[in-house]
Amino acid sequence: MCGQALSPRFRIRLFGRTAMNLDDKVCYCFHVSRRKLVNWVRLNHPKVPSQLSMCAGAGTGCGWCIPFLKQIFHQGTEAAKEPIPLEPGPDIETLSAEEYANQRAEYVKSGKGTPPTGAEPLPGSKPALGGEK
Repeated sequence: MCGQALSPRFRIRLFGRTAMNLDDKVCYCFHVSRRKLVNWVRLNHPKVPSQLSMCAGAGTGCGWCIPFLKQIFHQGTEAAKEPIPLEPGPDIETLSAEEYANQRAEYVKSGKGTPPTGAEPLPGSKPALGGEK
């Protein structure tokens, strides 16, 4: 599959003008960019969205990115020929990176997920400094 041209639909959805670009993080818990996920899908041909967790643990931290992983899965697989199942919440194509980070912060602050140690700090929060109590 490596070396084959991407379908026109795949190129338009992922490499066209979008709010979040390919170098923006999708999984803040494990620092996984959209580019890494898109390439992982292209090279590994997952059968179900949950297999994207094999890409650096994406989706196994606080859980915020799971709906977006599903969107990336549907954009980059044979499932893209079928309509994307609608899930409540924002579309990865309509959010800016800042909006995405802020909505993740609200998700975590509301108690819906707990980021692991080493996750990207929430916007506006101060990282703990060594030695402070």
